[in-house]
Amino acid sequence: MNSSLLRVTVALAAASLVSPLAHSEEVGSVNTNFHVTGSDRVVVEAYDDPLVQGVTCYVSRARTGGIKGTLGIAEDPTEASIACRQVGTIKFTGPLKQQSDVFSVSMSLIFKTLHVVRIVDPKRNALVYLTYSDRVASGSAKNSVSAVSMPAGTTIPLK
Repeated sequence: MNSSLLRVTVALAAASLVSPLAHSEEVGSVNTNFHVTGSDRVVVEAYDDPLVQGVTCYVSRARTGGIKGTLGIAEDPTEASIACRQVGTIKFTGPLKQQSDVFSVSMSLIFKTLHVVRIVDPKRNALVYLTYSDRVASGSAKNSVSAVSMPAGTTIPLK
């Protein structure tokens, strides 16, 4: 392995250790395009907000099948959709930043990542969740948004 390739490999490994890991649970999936070596599919994954107990975001996204998909080297399509809901009693583990990355998951070996960002809307006492890919496709980033209103009497603590 040449030295520049080794530096890139070490840098990617280090970045993966410090970047927030997405802790998701696959809720279900549907096959969209049959391949003998593994079908393309749309998956629905549940992400629990780590700082807001009682809020779960459901993200649907396309996953590439075939040999590359099986090996984890395929580039998944950029499209994704998000729906966030109150699924229990809301409890904050501490004050929230006005805007912060909550989850991220790789959509290709090194070039594309799906992000979920939490934005606090204090005027409406709501949490807004935005999903987008950090690789621009066809001139504009594909994105989707969802919001969770806080129950009466619950105020979002801000940093």
